[in-house]
Amino acid sequence: MTTRFDVLIQDTGERYRCADTRSLLEGMEALGRKGIPVGCRNGGCGVCKVQITAGEYTKRVMSREHVSEDDEAQGRVLACRVRPASDLQLAVIGLMRKSVCRPPA
Repeated sequence: MTTRFDVLIQDTGERYRCADTRSLLEGMEALGRKGIPVGCRNGGCGVCKVQITAGEYTKRVMSREHVSEDDEAQGRVLACRVRPASDLQLAVIGLMRKSVCRPPA
């Protein structure tokens, strides 16, 4: 059974629902905003880096080139490799910030 959780993007105040079977990046794409960089979708390029500030999540292996052990311990992860396990709040960091945090066109 699929469970859906609320995800808040703190930088913009936007909220979206994300199934526990989908990555946070897939959920962001469903917002329909132009310019959300998606890169490789496998944790290798690092463009979808976010910081989880509240909530629980499950994660898959991420490239240490883009996410150090310290990053991961601080909740800095790649949105393509993380699925929600509860309602979440996140801040957009890294290369994705410029695209996500601009006003919608």
